[in-house]
Amino acid sequence: MCLDYVGRSQGGSTLNRLHVDLNVTIGQSRYQVGITHGRSLAIPLNFNGNQANHFGAEKACALPLSAGDFIGDTKQGGSCNVAQIQFTPHCNGTHTETIGHIVNDPVHIADVLSDALMPAYLLSIEPKLGGNTNETYIPNGESGDQLICRTDLSESLDGVENDWFKALIIRTQPNEATKQSCVYSADNQPPFFSNEAMAYLVEQGVEHLLVDFPSVDKMYDQGVMSNHRLFWNVAIGSSQLTPSAKTHKTITEMIYVDNGVSDGRYMVSIQSPAFMSDAAPSRPIIYPISVV
Repeated sequence: MCLDYVGRSQGGSTLNRLHVDLNVTIGQSRYQVGITHGRSLAIPLNFNGNQANHFGAEKACALPLSAGDFIGDTKQGGSCNVAQIQFTPHCNGTHTETIGHIVNDPVHIADVLSDALMPAYLLSIEPKLGGNTNETYIPNGESGDQLICRTDLSESLDGVENDWFKALIIRTQPNEATKQSCVYSADNQPPFFSNEAMAYLVEQGVEHLLVDFPSVDKMYDQGVMSNHRLFWNVAIGSSQLTPSAKTHKTITEMIYVDNGVSDGRYMVSIQSPAFMSDAAPSRPIIYPISVV
Protein backbone atom coordinates (compact mmCIF):
# COMPACT_ATOMS: atom_id res chain seq x y z
CA MET A 1 0.00 0.00 0.00
CA CYS A 2 1.34 3.42 -0.99
CA LEU A 3 0.17 6.67 0.67
CA ASP A 4 0.52 10.25 -0.63
CA TYR A 5 -0.31 13.35 1.41
CA VAL A 6 -1.01 16.61 -0.43
CA GLY A 7 -1.52 19.81 1.57
CA ARG A 8 -3.39 22.72 -0.03
CA SER A 9 -4.02 26.15 1.47
CA GLN A 10 -7.64 27.29 1.13
CA GLY A 11 -6.93 30.96 1.80
CA GLY A 12 -6.46 32.87 5.02
CA SER A 13 -4.06 31.49 7.57
CA THR A 14 -2.31 28.41 6.20
CA LEU A 15 -2.09 27.06 9.74
CA ASN A 16 -5.85 27.25 10.22
CA ARG A 17 -7.05 26.45 6.70
CA LEU A 18 -4.74 23.72 5.40
CA HIS A 19 -6.73 21.02 3.58
CA VAL A 20 -5.07 17.62 3.32
CA ASP A 21 -5.81 15.14 0.55
CA LEU A 22 -4.77 11.55 1.23
CA ASN A 23 -4.40 9.23 -1.72
CA VAL A 24 -3.56 5.54 -1.44
CA THR A 25 -2.64 2.88 -3.95
CA ILE A 26 -4.04 -0.53 -3.09
CA GLY A 27 -3.45 -3.34 -5.54
CA GLN A 28 -3.77 -1.86 -9.03
CA SER A 29 -6.11 0.98 -8.06
CA ARG A 30 -5.73 4.45 -6.60
CA TYR A 31 -8.16 5.83 -4.02
CA GLN A 32 -8.80 9.09 -2.21
CA VAL A 33 -9.44 8.67 1.52
CA GLY A 34 -12.13 10.79 3.19
CA ILE A 35 -9.78 11.62 6.02
CA THR A 36 -12.16 14.25 7.46
CA HIS A 37 -15.14 11.88 7.45
CA GLY A 38 -14.01 9.16 9.83
CA ARG A 39 -16.53 7.14 11.86
CA SER A 40 -15.60 5.71 15.24
CA LEU A 41 -16.47 2.05 15.85
CA ALA A 42 -15.76 2.26 19.58
CA ILE A 43 -18.52 1.91 22.14
CA PRO A 44 -18.27 4.96 24.45
CA LEU A 45 -17.43 3.85 27.99
CA ASN A 46 -19.92 5.67 30.23
CA PHE A 47 -18.69 5.46 33.82
CA ASN A 48 -22.01 6.77 35.13
CA GLY A 49 -24.42 4.85 32.94
CA ASN A 50 -25.04 1.58 31.13
CA GLN A 51 -21.99 -0.29 29.89
CA ALA A 52 -21.38 -3.23 27.60
CA ASN A 53 -19.95 -5.98 29.79
CA HIS A 54 -18.61 -9.49 29.38
CA PHE A 55 -17.90 -12.50 31.58
CA GLY A 56 -19.21 -11.05 34.82
CA ALA A 57 -16.52 -8.40 35.20
CA GLU A 58 -17.19 -5.47 37.49
CA LYS A 59 -18.34 -2.28 35.81
CA ALA A 60 -15.68 0.22 34.86
CA CYS A 61 -15.62 3.13 37.29
CA ALA A 62 -14.03 6.55 37.71
CA LEU A 63 -13.48 7.91 41.23
CA PRO A 64 -11.83 11.15 42.39
CA LEU A 65 -8.22 10.87 43.49
CA SER A 66 -7.84 11.45 47.22
CA ALA A 67 -4.33 12.22 48.49
CA GLY A 68 -3.87 13.94 51.84
CA ASP A 69 -5.84 17.19 51.73
CA PHE A 70 -6.34 16.93 47.99
CA ILE A 71 -9.57 15.71 46.43
CA GLY A 72 -9.74 15.45 42.65
CA ASP A 73 -13.30 16.69 42.32
CA THR A 74 -14.30 20.33 41.89
CA LYS A 75 -17.82 19.51 43.12
CA GLN A 76 -16.27 18.53 46.44
CA GLY A 77 -14.13 21.67 46.65
CA GLY A 78 -11.10 20.35 44.79
CA SER A 79 -9.04 22.66 42.61
CA CYS A 80 -9.41 20.35 39.60
CA ASN A 81 -10.87 17.05 38.51
CA VAL A 82 -8.49 14.09 38.72
CA ALA A 83 -10.14 10.71 38.30
CA GLN A 84 -8.79 7.26 39.05
CA ILE A 85 -10.17 4.87 36.45
CA GLN A 86 -10.62 1.16 37.12
CA PHE A 87 -11.62 -1.24 34.37
CA THR A 88 -10.88 -4.58 32.70
CA PRO A 89 -9.90 -3.98 29.06
CA HIS A 90 -10.99 -7.44 27.90
CA CYS A 91 -14.47 -7.09 29.41
CA ASN A 92 -15.40 -3.41 29.68
CA GLY A 93 -16.10 -2.15 26.18
CA THR A 94 -14.16 -1.88 22.94
CA HIS A 95 -10.64 -3.25 23.18
CA THR A 96 -7.77 -4.57 21.07
CA GLU A 97 -5.64 -7.53 22.10
CA THR A 98 -2.43 -9.24 21.05
CA ILE A 99 -1.19 -12.82 21.14
CA GLY A 100 0.00 -11.95 24.66
CA HIS A 101 -3.59 -12.75 25.69
CA ILE A 102 -2.90 -16.49 25.43
CA VAL A 103 0.87 -17.01 25.82
CA ASN A 104 3.39 -16.70 28.65
CA ASP A 105 5.63 -14.20 26.88
CA PRO A 106 4.66 -10.53 27.06
CA VAL A 107 3.51 -9.14 23.71
CA HIS A 108 2.41 -5.57 24.24
CA ILE A 109 -0.24 -3.68 22.32
CA ALA A 110 2.10 -0.66 22.26
CA ASP A 111 4.59 -2.67 20.19
CA VAL A 112 2.14 -4.31 17.77
CA LEU A 113 -0.17 -1.56 16.49
CA SER A 114 2.17 0.39 14.22
CA ASP A 115 0.20 0.97 10.99
CA ALA A 116 -1.53 4.35 10.96
CA LEU A 117 -4.00 3.29 8.26
CA MET A 118 -4.91 -0.09 6.82
CA PRO A 119 -7.16 -1.34 4.04
CA ALA A 120 -10.26 -2.91 5.56
CA TYR A 121 -13.44 -4.62 4.47
CA LEU A 122 -16.70 -4.30 6.42
CA LEU A 123 -19.04 -7.29 6.21
CA SER A 124 -22.50 -7.75 7.72
CA ILE A 125 -23.36 -11.37 8.44
CA GLU A 126 -26.03 -13.28 10.32
CA PRO A 127 -24.93 -16.11 12.62
CA LYS A 128 -26.49 -19.54 12.23
CA LEU A 129 -27.66 -21.87 14.97
CA GLY A 130 -25.15 -24.64 15.53
CA GLY A 131 -27.84 -27.21 14.81
CA ASN A 132 -28.33 -25.77 11.31
CA THR A 133 -24.77 -26.23 10.09
CA ASN A 134 -22.16 -28.98 9.81
CA GLU A 135 -19.43 -26.64 11.04
CA THR A 136 -17.80 -27.31 14.38
CA TYR A 137 -16.25 -25.77 17.45
CA ILE A 138 -13.68 -27.22 19.83
CA PRO A 139 -14.29 -28.20 22.60
CA ASN A 140 -18.05 -28.02 23.10
CA GLY A 141 -20.09 -26.98 20.10
CA GLU A 142 -23.83 -27.14 20.76
CA SER A 143 -26.97 -26.90 18.65
CA GLY A 144 -27.97 -23.60 20.27
CA ASP A 145 -24.68 -21.84 19.53
CA GLN A 146 -24.79 -18.75 17.31
CA LEU A 147 -22.06 -19.52 14.80
CA ILE A 148 -20.48 -17.35 12.16
CA CYS A 149 -19.79 -19.95 9.50
CA ARG A 150 -17.11 -20.46 6.87
CA THR A 151 -19.68 -21.12 4.17
CA ASP A 152 -21.33 -17.74 4.71
CA LEU A 153 -18.02 -15.88 4.95
CA SER A 154 -16.62 -17.41 1.79
CA GLU A 155 -19.83 -16.70 -0.14
CA SER A 156 -20.06 -13.10 1.09
CA LEU A 157 -16.39 -12.32 0.50
CA ASP A 158 -16.12 -14.03 -2.88
CA GLY A 159 -14.67 -11.55 -5.34
CA VAL A 160 -13.14 -9.25 -2.70
CA GLU A 161 -9.44 -8.79 -3.45
CA ASN A 162 -7.05 -10.04 -0.77
CA ASP A 163 -5.55 -6.55 -0.57
CA TRP A 164 -8.63 -5.60 1.48
CA PHE A 165 -8.13 -8.31 4.09
CA LYS A 166 -5.40 -6.51 6.01
CA ALA A 167 -8.28 -5.79 8.38
CA LEU A 168 -11.72 -7.39 8.39
CA ILE A 169 -14.64 -5.80 10.26
CA ILE A 170 -17.57 -8.06 11.16
CA ARG A 171 -21.02 -6.61 11.91
CA THR A 172 -23.49 -9.28 13.03
CA GLN A 173 -27.16 -9.16 12.17
CA PRO A 174 -29.57 -8.16 13.55
CA ASN A 175 -27.62 -5.04 14.43
CA GLU A 176 -29.44 -3.58 17.40
CA ALA A 177 -28.27 -0.46 19.24
CA THR A 178 -28.51 -2.44 22.51
CA LYS A 179 -25.11 -3.97 21.63
CA GLN A 180 -23.62 -0.79 23.06
CA SER A 181 -24.86 -1.62 26.57
CA CYS A 182 -25.38 -5.38 26.42
CA VAL A 183 -24.39 -7.43 29.48
CA TYR A 184 -23.35 -10.83 28.17
CA SER A 185 -23.87 -13.76 30.51
CA ALA A 186 -24.69 -17.47 30.63
CA ASP A 187 -28.28 -16.53 29.80
CA ASN A 188 -27.29 -14.12 27.04
CA GLN A 189 -24.37 -15.67 25.20
CA PRO A 190 -22.96 -13.84 22.17
CA PRO A 191 -22.14 -15.27 18.74
CA PHE A 192 -18.68 -16.55 17.83
CA PHE A 193 -16.85 -18.15 14.91
CA SER A 194 -16.88 -21.80 14.00
CA ASN A 195 -13.36 -23.21 13.84
CA GLU A 196 -13.80 -23.62 10.08
CA ALA A 197 -14.69 -19.93 9.79
CA MET A 198 -11.60 -18.85 11.71
CA ALA A 199 -9.42 -21.13 9.60
CA TYR A 200 -10.88 -19.46 6.50
CA LEU A 201 -9.96 -15.97 7.78
CA VAL A 202 -6.42 -17.17 8.44
CA GLU A 203 -6.24 -18.57 4.91
CA GLN A 204 -7.36 -15.21 3.50
CA GLY A 205 -4.53 -13.44 5.30
CA VAL A 206 -6.59 -11.37 7.75
CA GLU A 207 -4.14 -9.64 10.11
CA HIS A 208 -6.47 -7.44 12.14
CA LEU A 209 -9.90 -8.81 12.98
CA LEU A 210 -12.59 -6.50 14.37
CA VAL A 211 -15.90 -7.89 15.67
CA ASP A 212 -19.00 -6.49 17.38
CA PHE A 213 -19.23 -9.24 20.02
CA PRO A 214 -17.04 -9.73 23.10
CA SER A 215 -14.94 -12.74 22.04
CA VAL A 216 -14.12 -14.66 18.88
CA ASP A 217 -14.48 -17.78 21.06
CA LYS A 218 -17.44 -19.25 22.89
CA MET A 219 -18.07 -17.57 26.22
CA TYR A 220 -17.78 -20.81 28.22
CA ASP A 221 -15.37 -23.11 26.39
CA GLN A 222 -13.39 -24.67 29.26
CA GLY A 223 -10.58 -22.19 28.59
CA VAL A 224 -9.55 -23.81 25.30
CA MET A 225 -9.91 -20.61 23.21
CA SER A 226 -9.52 -22.54 19.97
CA ASN A 227 -10.30 -19.61 17.67
CA HIS A 228 -7.79 -17.29 19.32
CA ARG A 229 -5.21 -20.06 18.90
CA LEU A 230 -6.08 -20.63 15.26
CA PHE A 231 -5.79 -16.91 14.52
CA TRP A 232 -2.38 -16.55 16.18
CA ASN A 233 -1.11 -20.05 15.29
CA VAL A 234 -0.71 -21.29 18.85
CA ALA A 235 -1.34 -24.98 19.53
CA ILE A 236 -4.34 -25.95 21.64
CA GLY A 237 -3.21 -26.54 25.21
CA SER A 238 0.00 -24.55 24.78
CA SER A 239 0.97 -21.19 26.24
CA GLN A 240 4.35 -21.13 24.52
CA LEU A 241 5.33 -18.48 21.98
CA THR A 242 6.92 -20.31 19.04
CA PRO A 243 8.69 -18.87 15.97
CA SER A 244 5.65 -19.73 13.83
CA ALA A 245 3.23 -17.72 15.97
CA LYS A 246 1.68 -14.65 14.33
CA THR A 247 2.73 -11.97 16.79
CA HIS A 248 1.89 -9.04 14.46
CA LYS A 249 -1.84 -9.78 14.37
CA THR A 250 -4.55 -8.26 16.59
CA ILE A 251 -8.16 -8.91 17.53
CA THR A 252 -10.51 -6.04 18.36
CA GLU A 253 -13.73 -6.95 20.14
CA MET A 254 -16.94 -5.21 21.21
CA ILE A 255 -17.07 -2.61 18.47
CA TYR A 256 -20.35 -1.16 17.22
CA VAL A 257 -20.97 -0.33 13.55
CA ASP A 258 -23.99 1.91 13.01
CA ASN A 259 -26.57 0.73 10.49
CA GLY A 260 -25.91 3.88 8.46
CA VAL A 261 -22.48 2.55 7.48
CA SER A 262 -22.57 0.42 4.34
CA ASP A 263 -20.67 -2.81 3.82
CA GLY A 264 -17.59 -2.52 1.64
CA ARG A 265 -14.06 -1.16 1.41
CA TYR A 266 -12.62 1.38 3.86
CA MET A 267 -9.40 2.47 5.47
CA VAL A 268 -9.18 1.84 9.20
CA SER A 269 -7.05 3.26 11.98
CA ILE A 270 -7.00 1.30 15.25
CA GLN A 271 -6.15 3.84 17.93
CA SER A 272 -5.12 2.72 21.40
CA PRO A 273 -3.01 3.99 24.30
CA ALA A 274 0.60 2.81 24.46
CA PHE A 275 -0.09 0.22 27.15
CA MET A 276 2.66 -2.29 27.91
CA SER A 277 -0.07 -4.88 28.19
CA ASP A 278 -1.62 -7.63 26.09
CA ALA A 279 -4.76 -5.53 25.62
CA ALA A 280 -5.97 -1.96 25.82
CA PRO A 281 -9.15 0.00 25.23
CA SER A 282 -9.23 1.12 21.62
CA ARG A 283 -10.98 3.42 19.17
CA PRO A 284 -11.06 2.05 15.63
CA ILE A 285 -11.95 4.70 13.07
CA ILE A 286 -12.99 3.88 9.50
CA TYR A 287 -12.63 6.30 6.60
CA PRO A 288 -14.58 6.18 3.34
CA ILE A 289 -12.70 5.90 0.06
CA SER A 290 -13.40 6.74 -3.57
CA VAL A 291 -11.60 5.75 -6.76
CA VAL A 292 -9.36 8.51 -8.11
